[in-house]
Amino acid sequence: MMEKETYCIKVNLPGGVVSAGDLYELLLIAENAGAEAIRIGNRQQLFFCIEAANLEDMEMDMLRGGIDYEINEDEFPNIISSYVTDAIFNTESWIKEGVYKDIFDLFNFNPRLKINLVDRNQAFVPFFSGNFNFITSDVSNYWYMYVRFPKTTDLYCWPSLIYSDDIPALSQVAEHILMDHKTLFYDQQDINHQKFHELVTAKYDLVNQPITEPLKLPDFQLPYYEGLNRYVNNKYWLGIYRRNELFPMNFMKDICSLCLKNRIGQLYTTPWKSLLIKGINDADRKEWGDILNKHRINVRHASNELNWQLENLNTESLELKQQLVREFEAYDLRTYRLSFAIKMQPKTGLPGSIIIKKHSADVFDVLHSRDFNPNSKEYITFQEQVAKHDLGQCLIQLCNHFYDTLFDQNLLQPSASSEILDPKTDTEIHHIYQCQNCFSIYDKTYGDGAGIAPGIDFETLNDYSCPTCESSKDSFVRLEKGMLNTNSYK
Repeated sequence: MMEKETYCIKVNLPGGVVSAGDLYELLLIAENAGAEAIRIGNRQQLFFCIEAANLEDMEMDMLRGGIDYEINEDEFPNIISSYVTDAIFNTESWIKEGVYKDIFDLFNFNPRLKINLVDRNQAFVPFFSGNFNFITSDVSNYWYMYVRFPKTTDLYCWPSLIYSDDIPALSQVAEHILMDHKTLFYDQQDINHQKFHELVTAKYDLVNQPITEPLKLPDFQLPYYEGLNRYVNNKYWLGIYRRNELFPMNFMKDICSLCLKNRIGQLYTTPWKSLLIKGINDADRKEWGDILNKHRINVRHASNELNWQLENLNTESLELKQQLVREFEAYDLRTYRLSFAIKMQPKTGLPGSIIIKKHSADVFDVLHSRDFNPNSKEYITFQEQVAKHDLGQCLIQLCNHFYDTLFDQNLLQPSASSEILDPKTDTEIHHIYQCQNCFSIYDKTYGDGAGIAPGIDFETLNDYSCPTCESSKDSFVRLEKGMLNTNSYK
């Protein structure tokens, strides 16, 4: 019996944000076309699959709904942003909802290259996974621009800051330059940055704001992005991760309906292929719990399952990840401050501290980024041609190597060849506090995502409760940094 032909439909959500009403309409169209679930991509886009017999009707429904889409293609990558982190994973920044929306509205073309709009005060959304990476500066409404030339790891810092309103037009001009001069800038080993700058500035007159200091980024620390969590003004946010990457259609429709009922206007997709809902009122928490119960949606997965980047719609990658996560769990492996990427195709641009790169059938190379910094595009080979069944032990060795060297002074010093890092150089061991119920940690270096600013001593907090599981302050125990329970969600 022949398999039925299927098509993969991709819908971009600029910035990873969509209104509950628009998403509900899209879900109905997908469901009417026979889709049983949607997927979230690593650029915050949506996917669903349908049979060929339903394609024509779906296209008519999309046309009537005014929804742009692609069929089995990714010619126009989604614009990703850190909008999802606003008020949750970062609070000390000038970039807010209105600025993001103003920039999105100025895009009057569909980019063919990848564009990232990212706040430098967070570590949840990758900084350099795009071709044009705009990262906030200390100056309000001005951004650093880092160009990663297509199909290369060559990263070029534009020599001046970019004004918010210039981002869309500059992106369009720069894209034309790159695409029209592929022999100079596309998949090339040696690229003339000055030539690229001259060609772009000849086409677009920028507001010139000089760079007064190099970009400094926080140490990578992936926040726990699952479950129901309290943040500012006694509001809650809900993060949902799916082990199989599938979000069932009925579940998503119930999510949208409850958002509309409770006047939650927007939902957010993340680069970690998860869904996030902000602005949940305390009085409505039970309703959200009821939806999770109704659809048997599990939350609170271990952190060593959440810190992975995979290619979209890639069953082989997903199966390999699941195999490795099982081995990590059996070993009780700590992966705090690490992230993993599986690359089945060359030059996918997936960020990660540790890279598992396919060499041949069931054989892989294992690499790590310089200083294990996922924002670096410089990779160091740890072991080549590792058999699939040996990958788990190889990665365990590499993780242990990372922790053996974590507090080595040479590792923690900024590299002379890069100005995009600002690692902590203080190696003095200090105390942190860990919740004994969910293993969340409070480290005064970072504060917490519930509104506690960095630098606040735990002992001075009154009526503190765990932002993850709401346990009281008495549930926390004092530990020395580096001595965390290895079951910690971090």
